[in-house]
Amino acid sequence: MTRLALLSASDKTGIVDLAKVLTTEFDFDIISSGGTARTLTEAGIPVTKVSDYTGFPEILGGRVKTLQPRIHGGLLARTDNADDQKDLADNDIRPIDLVVVNLYPFEQTIAKPGATLPDAIENIDIGGPTMLRSAAKNHAYVTVLCDPAQYDGYLNELRVNKGQSSLDFRAACARQVFWHTATYDQAIATYLTEQAGDVTSGRFAMGGTQKQTLRYGENPHQPAVWYQTGSQPSGWAAAEKLQGKDLSYNNLVDLEAARRIIAEFPSENGPAAAVLKHTNPCGVAIGASMASTYKRAFEADNVSAFGGIVALNQPIDVETAESLTQTFLECVVAPGCVAEAREVLAKKKNLRVLVLPDLVSGPSQTIRAIAGGFLTQSSDDFQEDVSQWKMVTERQPSAAELTEMLFAWRVAKHVKSNAIVVTNENTTVGIGAGQMNRVGAAKIALEQAAEKAVGATLASDGFFPFDDSVRTAAAAGIQAIVQPGGSIRDEESIKAANELGVVMAFTGTRHFLH
Repeated sequence: MTRLALLSASDKTGIVDLAKVLTTEFDFDIISSGGTARTLTEAGIPVTKVSDYTGFPEILGGRVKTLQPRIHGGLLARTDNADDQKDLADNDIRPIDLVVVNLYPFEQTIAKPGATLPDAIENIDIGGPTMLRSAAKNHAYVTVLCDPAQYDGYLNELRVNKGQSSLDFRAACARQVFWHTATYDQAIATYLTEQAGDVTSGRFAMGGTQKQTLRYGENPHQPAVWYQTGSQPSGWAAAEKLQGKDLSYNNLVDLEAARRIIAEFPSENGPAAAVLKHTNPCGVAIGASMASTYKRAFEADNVSAFGGIVALNQPIDVETAESLTQTFLECVVAPGCVAEAREVLAKKKNLRVLVLPDLVSGPSQTIRAIAGGFLTQSSDDFQEDVSQWKMVTERQPSAAELTEMLFAWRVAKHVKSNAIVVTNENTTVGIGAGQMNRVGAAKIALEQAAEKAVGATLASDGFFPFDDSVRTAAAAGIQAIVQPGGSIRDEESIKAANELGVVMAFTGTRHFLH
């Protein structure tokens, strides 16, 4: 008996080849609408337009074409239910065996430069999701395909199962449909909420498509998966891996931390390099050339840099590539890499080298799971304006000191709290990260800096509750301090700084990183 397939695909990839096999090898009749019907007709494949099948024309400029009982009766009828079969017969409705539908490109539309709200509204698919959901609900009897990647699998099912698809296959396809429509609706709801500036909707949803199963998570006993958000690859999903092993969970977490740091230093302002380990910077520097800047960042803590992650804000040149191959590194990311540098880096075949032209754009929100729910917050992308800082000491900073203070403050923003960063000549020389008290963090940073602390700058991600940190810093040779301010004992710290001839600025903004 001739079976009926409904094909209505916004993405026409593979649709002609699928239809040819269905009609020539498996004796399907095809009904289709709009552009899909035209595509199949032009390819010489027999097809009946939906409007001809239903006896009802497409109306409202194509907004209504498949929302019709003759379509959904065929999708939802149970072939082993006598009442359903009688209803089909009484209303001259054929059961639909196969549904192939993918949706209007909503996410692609809103991603286009200059996309407007009316553009977005017109690309909200109504009939497509309705057909997909109807067919998926009735997957005990109907096969539903929402992705061209499924076509070959379906044809293989027919060939190995005497022209039928298995229930397991149909159920798997149905699950994919419900994830697909859920993600589609989430994208629409998120966009419309953002357009309205609505912060009171009381709802938050997030969807993703599996990009890669990772070997494991933070530890070998933890399974892990990498998901891509949005239909168009962006961020790390869009990065080009030039060489090296597959990225691991820890690689990706570290790379994102590296991206956030390097985004503080726009490429047009000159070279910047950051070396990280376990999401904390080991060394950060800005300078005149990419090669010299990387060397200074690496030498800031070359012991911790072993096996680390490197982020550069300008393309990798040959000289920088030579330096990168002198030690064991896990990953390097830059906005570009010249051809000659690629040849040099190839000597380290296990080194993961990624090119991500846009190292600045990141998520607007961060999300963290907790028992029974999750937390969201806007990303810490606060733009520093030194003109808003309060210079609270008698001695005021020189232009060079102020530049150094801003550099130290930008790095401290990306160090786990409690964080202390010591810098000298636009290079980190000591970092105290993730300590339970600020005195301990300062001690670690100053001990690491050693003699390089003389004339250096110290940044603290939180205020000083006592003057002890100021006195410890001055004793080590620190000449300038930048901190948020806001302690009830701020005056004690200011008094100590004045007594010791140290410049101190209050930013008025803290940057805790938990």
